[in-house]
Amino acid sequence: MKRFISPIFFVLMIVGIIGLLKYEHAGPDPYSGMHELRATVTGVDNSALVEMGTARIGGQHVTAILMEGEVKGQTVIGVNQLTGQPEMDEIFHPGDTILMAVRINDGKAVEARAVNQYRQGWELALFGLFVVILLIYARSIGLKALFSFITSFYIIWKFFIPGLLGGGSPILLTVVTLTLLTVVIITCVAGFSRVTVVAILGTLSGLLLALGLTLFFGAKLKMAGMTAPFATMLIFSGHYTLDLLDIFYASVILGASGAAMDIAMDVAASMNEVLDKKPDITRNELIKSGFNVGRMVTGTMTTTLLLAYSGGYLTMLMLFVTKGTSFTRMLNFKLVAAEIFRTLVGSVGLVLVAPITAILAGFILCGFKEIKKASN
Repeated sequence: MKRFISPIFFVLMIVGIIGLLKYEHAGPDPYSGMHELRATVTGVDNSALVEMGTARIGGQHVTAILMEGEVKGQTVIGVNQLTGQPEMDEIFHPGDTILMAVRINDGKAVEARAVNQYRQGWELALFGLFVVILLIYARSIGLKALFSFITSFYIIWKFFIPGLLGGGSPILLTVVTLTLLTVVIITCVAGFSRVTVVAILGTLSGLLLALGLTLFFGAKLKMAGMTAPFATMLIFSGHYTLDLLDIFYASVILGASGAAMDIAMDVAASMNEVLDKKPDITRNELIKSGFNVGRMVTGTMTTTLLLAYSGGYLTMLMLFVTKGTSFTRMLNFKLVAAEIFRTLVGSVGLVLVAPITAILAGFILCGFKEIKKASN
């Protein structure tokens, strides 16, 4: 019976969090007063669109039937405003399922605006596939990982981001958020044990050192927060007082935190396994084993960061090659310098996490055992 208590507890927690998120977004948007509802496009009018190469500007008039809410079945005509930015704009066609922003008055849709293609259904299907595969392979550990995944999203969405928008210190908020995330994620997966303590301390120690490097080299490289995606749009939406440079620094550390947790847990769990298989191992031998494991893990993890960041800016790199940009100019380009900074600081943090975790594990895991031996 005891085996099933923990999974049932986590299932209830996950259902509760999902239900809370759904409940909070059930009403109209608090800023515009409009409901966001699914609709099926029945017709479009593109006469007001102006084509400019691959970009289009103007308004597309979309006729659609609403599919949910108290106005289900009603037909509305909404404007799809295009701004000439292909990465943001969308063109709708008859038969598409889209998201419409609708103002409702006395049970009737009195105003509508086409927003986006409705992708949530397939996103949930993909998430469901992830959950099924995770649970089949990892079973109860996968369930705990799923709980930590949802909880981490909730902490970032409901604590970290509102704190930043409220004018809080990005550095302080990052430290607090990463502490919460590290404790929640590692404890959910590993439970309450000395391995958990080692992994948490190792992760936080490495990330704090990486934060120091971020602040030091960020000043030397004259980094600018405006290199972050949507930074300009955020400023012009009314948040003029935000410290975008510190927010950029926060994103650097936050981006490296997941890999840091992986390395810390890998090293701590491996050293604990070695200690279980060889109880008479000395502290120095155990630390040496931890260093060996850490070297192997960091060897691939740093490359993983490089590939992840390069993939996000693949089109920019292609443009540089197309234009024949010199390597020197590319290295000094603002966006490239920001990504190099992000990659290298994150990599340094990862490299630091491994030996710190190994040393902590040597004293926490093996130390208690040696004390016990001495007392006997």
